[in-house]
Amino acid sequence: MNAPASADGNPWTWPEETWRGIVNHVRAGRSLKPARWKDGATCAVALSFDSDHETIELRNGGKSYSRISQGQYGARAGMPRILKLLARHGVPATFFMPAVAAMLNEAEIKAVSEAGHEVGIHSWIHESNSRLDHDTERDLTFRARDTLQSLSGQLPVGMRTASWDFSPWTLKIVREMGLLYDSSLMADDEPYELLDGGEATGIVELPVEWIRDDAVYFNMDRAMSLRPYGGPEMVFDIFRRELDVAFEEGGLFQLTMHPHHSGHRSRIWILDEIIRAAKAKGSVWFATHAEIAAYCATEAGWPQR
Repeated sequence: MNAPASADGNPWTWPEETWRGIVNHVRAGRSLKPARWKDGATCAVALSFDSDHETIELRNGGKSYSRISQGQYGARAGMPRILKLLARHGVPATFFMPAVAAMLNEAEIKAVSEAGHEVGIHSWIHESNSRLDHDTERDLTFRARDTLQSLSGQLPVGMRTASWDFSPWTLKIVREMGLLYDSSLMADDEPYELLDGGEATGIVELPVEWIRDDAVYFNMDRAMSLRPYGGPEMVFDIFRRELDVAFEEGGLFQLTMHPHHSGHRSRIWILDEIIRAAKAKGSVWFATHAEIAAYCATEAGWPQR
């Protein structure tokens, strides 16, 4: 397994080989934005939910039952609201679940799958990949995939790393697993092909962004003096503006939400209104991440998997 060139010492002392090696280790390749989306739609909408639940506390070895209960809220109260709303609107979504969260909430992952939504890989216990060696990361990722398949009846074809933490080994593991797509990186608004050391991989990247993630606006950690800095109206305005420009550009609108944040009574309306705003545009394709990645790959002329 090849990693970037050694990066010891101060960055301003690095030879060109070092900083180029780091930058080019995982890089955005050609754009996979299609000329038109499925059935002639102007814009694609990819709604996703990171169902982290109790693993947010467990991953750090924490035993705060207050924080564990906050994660339990996401499964117990947030998820039923989200699934009910998606069913009412008749739109699909992708749920990325740590394996441990799925094991703690088996009824949830079954309900997600039975409702026709996608289940994607999202770590074992929300661990940070960049802190792991290759063998440990590989073992946890494969175990997570197998656990999700066993519990959901779906073979996951895509992955989102926990906290979008992408290690020097992650892309190698994605390729070894034969996944269709990743959704952890941020080099573009539109889908693109991942490059591995400059080599085209045939892996679709469906890029995320903290701007389109509810956690950065709503997160709360009393011990770290972390407080939400914006109300629901502000968050909706940001998401809606992202949607508006995605539609104007004929591109992809990808959104990341968390049941323990946006599943609350005072916030669930954001998801409702975003779906309504997208539908009002009249030429939008709501799809899972897997459906969008497969469509982009087909439009690029890649062989079907």
